[in-house]
Amino acid sequence: RKALVVLVLLGLAGCSLFRFGQRAPWRNEAERQCLSSGVVKVTPYTEPAREIDGPGGCGMLQPFRVSALAEGSVGLKSRALLACPMLPALDRWLIEVVQPAARLYYGRELAGVSVGSYACRNQNNATFGTKSEHSYGNAADIMSFALEDGHIIAVEKGWRGSQADQNFLREAFIGSCRYFNTVLGPGADMFHYNHFHLDLARHQSGRVICKPIIKFEPRVTPDMIRKPNNPNPMLPTQEQEDQSEDYIDASNSPHGPNGT
Repeated sequence: RKALVVLVLLGLAGCSLFRFGQRAPWRNEAERQCLSSGVVKVTPYTEPAREIDGPGGCGMLQPFRVSALAEGSVGLKSRALLACPMLPALDRWLIEVVQPAARLYYGRELAGVSVGSYACRNQNNATFGTKSEHSYGNAADIMSFALEDGHIIAVEKGWRGSQADQNFLREAFIGSCRYFNTVLGPGADMFHYNHFHLDLARHQSGRVICKPIIKFEPRVTPDMIRKPNNPNPMLPTQEQEDQSEDYIDASNSPHGPNGT
């Protein structure tokens, strides 16, 4: 009976924390900065949605419902709900890395992508713990890519699949580390065997977490694309600390030029 009482109290405490948590101030600041910059425009495939405020700290000031990315050239399998800062990051990654990789390894255009987006939950769907970046529309899960000829490259099967699929997915994975603050894929842990997790969490000292470390020589490199002053103007420029989605590593460094 005592054990039952303890479990009930823990459950109530967990619900209370979930209900009354608050978003870190930098999250709203990042959204406002993005919105005021005008980098995200309303289009037939990018539509504003109503503010999401809770439960707890979950939500966004101005969510966007997105049915296509990369200037409308890459359709989504299902509509995504994301905060403003994620959209330019995803667009640049798709245009500057993924689309060139599709042309390089398949001779085809990238036509679609399967994306997981907003969900008010804890990391790894745990009952207790830290909120996922998905809770703030600040993360996207990439499950698969589709080419114009209908070929599907699923992360789960393609990571160890044909040579073309392996090379394409590794290009996309390593390239994403230039645009996002957290990148997790197959081999990072038991939770990311079937998708890429991409987010803009703010880590201590401006670190980028990119896991797993893989040996791969990328052929789609920054010198092949246009060079803006900042590859993603929504990335933080000051030291601010936040926990990442699912994986905290105080000593990790991003991929070097050889992807190691």
